[in-house]
Amino acid sequence: MVSRADRSRFAEWFWTVDHYLLAAFGILLMSGVVFSFAASPPVAERIGLEPFYFVKRQALFLIPSIIIIIGASLLSPRLIRRAALVTFIVAIVLLVATLFFGFETKGARRWIYIAGFSVQPSEFLKPAFIILVAFLLSESGRRREVPGVLFAFLLFAICAALLIAQPDFGQTMLLGTTWAALFFLNGISWVLIIALGLVGVLGLVAAYVFLPHVTERVDRFLDPHSGDTFQVDTAMDAFLAGGWFGRGPGEGTVKRILPDSHADFVFAVIGEEFGAIACILLLCVFAFIVVRGLRHASREQDAFARLATAGLTVLFGLQASINLAVNLNLIPPKGMTLPFVSYGGTSIISTAMLAGALLALTRSRPRPTRSEVVTVSRLSPSSLM
Repeated sequence: MVSRADRSRFAEWFWTVDHYLLAAFGILLMSGVVFSFAASPPVAERIGLEPFYFVKRQALFLIPSIIIIIGASLLSPRLIRRAALVTFIVAIVLLVATLFFGFETKGARRWIYIAGFSVQPSEFLKPAFIILVAFLLSESGRRREVPGVLFAFLLFAICAALLIAQPDFGQTMLLGTTWAALFFLNGISWVLIIALGLVGVLGLVAAYVFLPHVTERVDRFLDPHSGDTFQVDTAMDAFLAGGWFGRGPGEGTVKRILPDSHADFVFAVIGEEFGAIACILLLCVFAFIVVRGLRHASREQDAFARLATAGLTVLFGLQASINLAVNLNLIPPKGMTLPFVSYGGTSIISTAMLAGALLALTRSRPRPTRSEVVTVSRLSPSSLM
């Protein structure tokens, strides 16, 4: 047990971090490994790997994820901004490199090999981008001479252009929606809100008209008879087969023919083997993190911490919602992972970065008393250097 009298950095972290958020992220991390035992062996066998290949890799990424979560949560808001800037620059460089040196999968170049590992740079881009936009908007509100809004638009234009070039419309839509949410939370005029909404609608229409793979997915969603809907139909069969309580761990049969059962459609496997009740409980964990994060944001006085906390929470919640909606055939397939639960090293590490930053920004920070504020105001600028 860590004593409150302990003045070490770890003790300070332990008593200021949000234990409930930390526990919720821990539950998701452990759930990912547990559910991987159910979802990944059939996929590994189909492609000629040993049955627990993906389970071992999921467990392998568990250790660095925990280190990243704790390490990032120890940082101050200023260091979080600096780390986000470095991560953003590296991610942009990798995104450009992916367009030229990445390998093509399902008609898109989203992955690049680095030191023998396949990396999806867009995953690292997302949390870093949101933190930087939050900083730009907060600085713009604090100092009118700072063109934070303009820079926020430029950053999004650069990111969107690189993502669409892959093409990855799903990540572009996720990033754009979260970016627009930050502007809304920052208090923009209704005219600009309507303008952003119209731009979003035009972007969706343009994607449907000019991107063939988007057209195909939307058409298949609206008219299942217009194309191959095997994966979505199989996912729905898995939910129906599981019922309320599931068939039991390892007893699922529909999962054996579900192509992406370990990744994008792991939620369907959970539904088959553990039942609808387990799915609802998992959904409650995600909902708790979102509500808890937004609650912290609503109580935060610092503009940057408020916007960054809200933005990261919205990003996390939207990604989870998109994955769950795809599994339930509520929206067209997007190729979006379920945070911490789906298989994918890059996704797990990037979500760990998001979780660590969120924990850092929501840590309890002592507020100065009135006497302290008066004392500081009386000090000369030179004495504060």
